[in-house]
Amino acid sequence: MYGLVNKSIQELITTNFGKERWEIIKMKSEIKIDYFISTEPYDDSVTYQLAMAASEELNISVDEVLFTFGEWWILKTGNEKYGGLMKAGGTNLKEFLINLPLFHDRIMLIYPKLTPPEFKIDGIEDKALVVHYFSRREGLVGFMKGLLSGLGKLFETPVEIIHLYGRENGHDHEAFKVSW
Repeated sequence: MYGLVNKSIQELITTNFGKERWEIIKMKSEIKIDYFISTEPYDDSVTYQLAMAASEELNISVDEVLFTFGEWWILKTGNEKYGGLMKAGGTNLKEFLINLPLFHDRIMLIYPKLTPPEFKIDGIEDKALVVHYFSRREGLVGFMKGLLSGLGKLFETPVEIIHLYGRENGHDHEAFKVSW
């Protein structure tokens, strides 16, 4: 993952829990990187180690850490750093989600070494749809639910997110029903 992801985790922790907690989490993660460069790719294990250390230090599950980070990513990092791209995705939650499969194509223009997930949208109803999430990265269900929740908050639309199925059930991807 790019350094931008790890910097965002650092911002989330320092903003909500203080710089001292971040230093403890960084130490517990055994990451030997002094600072993250936004445009540099880092091994995924760095992000996972930070999430596990945050889980231990904050006494919450890794899924809760990832969910909180997903919301933060949308509301803070995504909205502040990529506001134009976010606005280009749609004027409401449903439009944005329907356009989600094209979003990472635009991001790849900024981060050419990015290995983005893929999305497929189906089951479109008036107030619900299904988001299919395909990624080579495992263990990000909590993060994906946080992203979807964050999008609901961004568009001021309360959402219900149900994890329909995923890799733990033998599928090759995760599927989420998003209702509003």
